[in-house]
Amino acid sequence: MNASRAISQPAASRRAFLLGGLATAGTMVLAGCSNDPSPAARPIGATPSLTPSAGQRVVSQSLVAKPTTLDLGGVTVDTWAYGDTAPGPLLRAKAGDMLRVTVDNQLPDDTTIHWHGIRLRNVADGVPGQTQDPIKPGTSYTYEFTAPDPGTYFFHPHVGVQLDRGLYAPLIIDDPSEPGRYDAEWVVVLDDWIDGTGTTPDEVFTKLTGGQGGGMDHGSMEGMDHGAMRGMARDGAQPFGDAGDVAYPHYVINGRAPADPDVLRAKPGQRVRMRVINAGSDTIFAVAMGGHQMTVTATDGWPVEPVTTDAFYIGMGERYDVEVTLDDGVFPLVATPVGKKGIARALVRTGPGRAPADDTTPRELSGQVLMGTDLRPAESSRLDPKDPDDQQMLHLSGQMQPYSWAVNGKPFGQNTPISLTRGNRVRLRMMNMTTMTHPMHLHGHTFALPNGLRKDTVLIAPMRSIDVDLDADNPGDWMAHCHNIYHAEAGMMIALNYVK
Repeated sequence: MNASRAISQPAASRRAFLLGGLATAGTMVLAGCSNDPSPAARPIGATPSLTPSAGQRVVSQSLVAKPTTLDLGGVTVDTWAYGDTAPGPLLRAKAGDMLRVTVDNQLPDDTTIHWHGIRLRNVADGVPGQTQDPIKPGTSYTYEFTAPDPGTYFFHPHVGVQLDRGLYAPLIIDDPSEPGRYDAEWVVVLDDWIDGTGTTPDEVFTKLTGGQGGGMDHGSMEGMDHGAMRGMARDGAQPFGDAGDVAYPHYVINGRAPADPDVLRAKPGQRVRMRVINAGSDTIFAVAMGGHQMTVTATDGWPVEPVTTDAFYIGMGERYDVEVTLDDGVFPLVATPVGKKGIARALVRTGPGRAPADDTTPRELSGQVLMGTDLRPAESSRLDPKDPDDQQMLHLSGQMQPYSWAVNGKPFGQNTPISLTRGNRVRLRMMNMTTMTHPMHLHGHTFALPNGLRKDTVLIAPMRSIDVDLDADNPGDWMAHCHNIYHAEAGMMIALNYVK
């Protein structure tokens, strides 16, 4: 059974209307939604503390979210970050550990942290107004949760478009029983960067929405002088349709631009595990290493049947673990933004030699580029076979003029939450009725595609639908949303609430 299916309906132009089934009245509602007060404004109150179980290890860490100035490798930006780096400090624990993380908010705005991909207790999920009160400027907040599953994860705010600043960091949960078959490990974080280049993500969102939730003049957008953000992303980036809404001036790997890249060092012949995280807000990347093939071993923390490939696609919020055996020399590790101009680049150095040019594109990107949905799960990753007890629809729709996105016909706060019953196997049909690809992310759970592949974030191509199954085994009020942060903020979110 294929992971996705085509929808037999003609695609509309994104430059015109991408209503995807929205009625005219619904469009009028969307047009004014950006000025409405957030539906997540209700107070939550104190979060109950968590007591570690007998013998459970506690991993503690403190984070300071603050304005800072960063050098991205010849590009100096004023931004917000955890400490003075982007990505922020690596947080590492073992499966089954309890994490206790205190966040000191020195930003001029509210913030939270969402622990992306972790099947954690609901009160620690980091959604303001749904699982916690926002962390006010000048205050601190402590997150406590158990991380049950090994894998590659990351964390970031769940407030506005703060993710499109430097507020993100890797979270690695180790498997205590893993045999350790790697000689080295690299954490590779991809990002699209615009903050501090003459504009901010909030200003970008205001431009997209026309300031008052009205239509946007794309011609004026293309001439807008905000650093190097000079246009909309190019249309027609196959196989993903329209590639994104923002043409970023910089793309970075581990916080470094191509002119002064991060250098990943090892010895020839060593086997390296790369944990690749796409922390970008509006960009799908194709990733390749010059002169090498890579073997994909996991996605979103879950083992897969190993597949060797020249390159692979990674959407916003997705993570892939890959294995590579290194040759002798200096090689480019490249992430190209799909449908956009630019390149993200790091260097792999195992010996002496001259680095390739900044704009070198490995020939591997012209070879086999793996689609994540084509992977198959390892047996240890499969859900137990079971027919669904319940079926629900997530109908994705939206438009550019005015800039509005929705689930089930209305933006978040106006759409009806999905009801889940504890103990049920639930089938969600995610139907994309737009000409853009949407990386749909589910909080607090993982899901299985029809081929059994386990994930928490999946790319849904234009005019396609994907059925995913999940076990409703983690009570609370959760979110499902597009991980294009601008789509989510414009309304492409919906709550999944357990029936009390």
